[in-house]
Amino acid sequence: MTQLGILQIELHIPAAQSLKQKRHVVKSLKDRLHSQFNLSVAEVGFMDKWQRAELAIVMVSSEKSYLESQFENIQRFIEQEIMGSAQITQRDLQFI
Repeated sequence: MTQLGILQIELHIPAAQSLKQKRHVVKSLKDRLHSQFNLSVAEVGFMDKWQRAELAIVMVSSEKSYLESQFENIQRFIEQEIMGSAQITQRDLQFI
């Protein structure tokens, strides 16, 4: 049976003083996620806030255990990539 995993992550980007600076951090993270993992990622919230962002990361697989493992790796990857420039303030993982 096909499984769909959705990880929503909210970020706080304290150094961003403009939407342009925020977009640089978010776009860089999205590009690195997409190249490192076979997934879809989009900015889905806080579009007009300088220091906040919400990302939705989606993966599809035939096995839930594979998705769980991949999302653990993705969360670790994000934490390493944003270290010093942003912080994860909230995360929510759902399977459909």
